[in-house]
Amino acid sequence: MIVTIFLILDGYNLAEVRMDRLWTDFVNSDYHDWRGGNRSEDRLGKAEWQQAFLKQWQLNATVPASSEEEGVLRNFRNELQAIATGLSDGNVLSNKDQEWLNGIMEEGQVIRRLNAGDEGLNLSLIPVGTQWQQVMAEVAADFAITVVEGDGGRIRICDNTDCRWIFYDDTRSRTQKYCDDKMCGNLMKVRRFRAKQKKD
Repeated sequence: MIVTIFLILDGYNLAEVRMDRLWTDFVNSDYHDWRGGNRSEDRLGKAEWQQAFLKQWQLNATVPASSEEEGVLRNFRNELQAIATGLSDGNVLSNKDQEWLNGIMEEGQVIRRLNAGDEGLNLSLIPVGTQWQQVMAEVAADFAITVVEGDGGRIRICDNTDCRWIFYDDTRSRTQKYCDDKMCGNLMKVRRFRAKQKKD
């Protein structure tokens, strides 16, 4: 039996957000201009980002989030970033981290629904709540699924220090360094080339 989360992507500028999972899309709301410019911003507090995020992942909450909700969301994001960074450094999920994730997930209710798909039956977990607390529960659950069904050691932070994008390395070789080879990968090649030219 395959257990999946009932979250479906629709049209969004993937070239800009470079996201692949609910939780990485959320933590990467702390945006840094990968080209090294001055466009870095905290998108979490922007109503446009909130609306696009909720639509993207078919979640419901009031937009804009209140200042109190925004503060809770930001604290949640910071903690999740810290845990993801620890896993990317080779640490394991501590008991404290597990308890924290469990506490967040407990606040989210879901309806379980059996569906027939191309690959057979799967069980969907459909979010019930329409508050930001429910959204955080779904983000935490998606992160937990990544660690349980995947490998926490595959969580990476882009090697482009101007970017710092968090992503999951699903390559067979486990050697992915950049969130996007065409964007950050090529940029870093150019930077290395120019640095070498200066030395010569």
